[in-house]
This record gives sequence, C-alpha cells and structure tokens, in this order.
Amino acid sequence: MSDNHGNTPAAWSAVFVALAGFVVGGIALMLSPVSMAMFWVGAALLPVALIVFVVMTKMGLGDVR
Repeated sequence: MSDNHGNTPAAWSAVFVALAGFVVGGIALMLSPVSMAMFWVGAALLPVALIVFVVMTKMGLGDVR
C-alpha cells in the first residue's frame, strides 16, 4: 500500500461529491412529503463522483502505480 493511500486530490474530490449526493438524498427522504425528484438528484451525484475520480486520476492528480 502506498504511503498516501487515499490522500490525493482525486480521491478527496470524489469523496466530497459522493458525500454531497448522500446528503442531498438523505435530506430528500426526510422531507414531508418525500421529494423523489431531489432524491434522484442526490442519487445521480454518485456516478458523477466516480467520473470525477477517473478524470482527475487521468489528469495526474491521483496516485496510480
């Protein structure tokens, strides 16, 4: 395992986007009535996090050995 396992700009950006997706989706489920549109916006952010990670890694901002 590398010394900076997960401590790269690509990893942190992907985690931030994924966390934002979970927060938006969670808030949507707590609303009364439940906002399914807002929930799906949050769910749509999860694949975006993966895309952000892959793009930033290809830009050289991730630790790929």
